[in-house]
Amino acid sequence: MPTRRRALYILAALLGLALLSLLIALGAGSVPVSAADVIGALGGERDGLAVEVIRGLRLPRALAAFACGGLLALAGALMQVLLRNPLADPYVLGISGGASVGALSAMLAGLSLALMNIAAFAGALAAMLLVFGLAHGDSSWTRTRLLLTGVIVASGCGATVALILSITPEDGLRGMLFWLMGDLAHAASPWLALIVLALGLVATLPFARELNLLARGDTLAHALGVSVNQVKRGIYVLASLLTAVAVTTAGSIGFIGLVVPHLVRLAMIRMGWGNDQRLLLPASVLAGGSLLVLADTLARTVVAPQQLPVGVLTALLGVPVFLILLGRQANERQ
Repeated sequence: MPTRRRALYILAALLGLALLSLLIALGAGSVPVSAADVIGALGGERDGLAVEVIRGLRLPRALAAFACGGLLALAGALMQVLLRNPLADPYVLGISGGASVGALSAMLAGLSLALMNIAAFAGALAAMLLVFGLAHGDSSWTRTRLLLTGVIVASGCGATVALILSITPEDGLRGMLFWLMGDLAHAASPWLALIVLALGLVATLPFARELNLLARGDTLAHALGVSVNQVKRGIYVLASLLTAVAVTTAGSIGFIGLVVPHLVRLAMIRMGWGNDQRLLLPASVLAGGSLLVLADTLARTVVAPQQLPVGVLTALLGVPVFLILLGRQANERQ
């Protein structure tokens, strides 16, 4: 089978998985919905309680979950190229911590949901600029310096979050904790996240060759004509913005950006594709979006009518997968 045709088959299969996950999300819940109601709601031909539930509640939430999962997976794939570490995570540079500080500060001040989202995004951007400024303060740029700066900023944000939680009245703690653990119940609109996801993917695909070379090392990339510093800055800024939008929409959701790109990369290597960003980036978006949609569906149905924070489920799924990956890597090196 020609290589390009096989890649199209892989993307088509992942697209089918994404559509299937969305259909499952629309049909599952405390209110029973038939397949006919789902199709009728999507086609705009039916009325009734089930259709209102699908259009007003489940469809926006499912689309927001897909967008956030795709954003985190794309950011994770970019961060793994930037740090040349297959186990890098988009939250490693303190972006999530900055968003948490902004969102919890807005909650503590009693601001509206819209202002809380603005504060979360502003906090994420502030953390991004702080890390970028400190890591690049003397015109040097190393992975170690960037990583250490991010860890320090994340630690400071974590201490600030703990301080906010300690002075918050008890009646406001539950909402804060749900936001910190990831919660799509209050995702106001999926459209901003979807637009940013589409623009981010469109912006990165033309530079797939540069990303492939950069993943092999700075020296080789520079020798083959890649502007290494500019590409690194672009990757960092774009990955940070993608993470900021995801965190602003759904709160702090871990392991999607860590596990999904790594699993997709392993599958590509086994299939003979190697670490080709032309396939890895869109495949990670589709796989990450599908995973978060299914995890959110499980979070709102497993103990219905109560809802679990989706970040808890992604962590419960991600931790064993992460440990298995580490174990396999250790065995392969022996």
